[in-house]
Amino acid sequence: MDLEKVKKNMQIKNNYLSKFACLDSEAYRFREEEDDIRTPFFRDIDRIVYSLSYTRYMDKTQVFSFNDNDNISKRMTHVQMVSKIARTIGRALGLNEDLIEAAALGHDLGHVPFGHAGERILNEISLSCNEGYFNHNIQSVRTLMTLENNGLGSNITLQVLDAIMCHNGELELDEYRPCSKSKETFLKEYEMSYKDKDMIKKLVPGTLEGCVVRVSDIVAYIGRDIEDAIRMGIIKKDEIPHEISNVLGLTNREIINKIINDLIDNSLDKGYLKLSNEVFEAIKSLKKFNYKYIYDKANTKEMLELYEKMFKTVFNKCLDDLKKKNKDGHIYTIFLNDMSKEYLNKTSDERKVIDYIAGMTDDFLLSEYNNIIK
Repeated sequence: MDLEKVKKNMQIKNNYLSKFACLDSEAYRFREEEDDIRTPFFRDIDRIVYSLSYTRYMDKTQVFSFNDNDNISKRMTHVQMVSKIARTIGRALGLNEDLIEAAALGHDLGHVPFGHAGERILNEISLSCNEGYFNHNIQSVRTLMTLENNGLGSNITLQVLDAIMCHNGELELDEYRPCSKSKETFLKEYEMSYKDKDMIKKLVPGTLEGCVVRVSDIVAYIGRDIEDAIRMGIIKKDEIPHEISNVLGLTNREIINKIINDLIDNSLDKGYLKLSNEVFEAIKSLKKFNYKYIYDKANTKEMLELYEKMFKTVFNKCLDDLKKKNKDGHIYTIFLNDMSKEYLNKTSDERKVIDYIAGMTDDFLLSEYNNIIK
């Protein structure tokens, strides 16, 4: 095999990228390693897709839990949609698709069982035991930097980790401007996210590709969640206000197409992403509609109480097993026994339990809970 020719073929796309794109030559890893035929961000895609945390996407809640409709989105569906939407925007704008795909596929690896409801509960637990604020985007970074590969981390590039950390799809903007950052700045922002409640709202991606992933997160869920809610009988299509549907459309397909084309039209040959005022206002209105009629109704009071009971029961049992060194406990046999000495020695018992629970699927948390209370 002519390795040099193969490498050249893998890198040829760099010759056609926008001047605002992040080139493969700019990729930075925290640990040096030997190159192979793959470009750095392409290699990150492989590491993320083959990771154990990626596999567990398939049984994690997107919005709706405990339903028997196989057409309702799971976390796996969502991240694939984010990836496809982001790559479409990235290709149209001449950006680095490999960086975009890696960040899109890895952005929700830190999401906990039962979606944002579970995240709020784990945040309360984390604060109560002095482990700082818990946010799924920060846990996604921690998963790749620390937890994968048996506690040694996956050595993902700085640019991909930063795009994942800054992906906050809950905060919509009409304009997304990247802010170049060093590894020191990235690490400082990462550490401050555990200490500063408002840090998550301040995070800005260091690359234009990271900005694309961030806006694509909103585009991917805002229309699909409506269609899922209609399938669940929670809302009807004609309940969507005309001032929204007249701009964005009514179907997921129409909404995605409208936002993508608007974004590309207003961002081409620019060093930032821009939405028209009309589309931006419609997105804000649709998001408010979704919260009022979908997200706030996705879980009943009884379901939320059950989630809280499950999280706290499993957390307390696991922590008790650690304090008593009960090596038969599942936190040992399923999680800690395979982890590196570096992870075991540097991590508090409380953080070990948080890491363990954050990585669980919905079904596994439910199973652990049932095993404890039986």
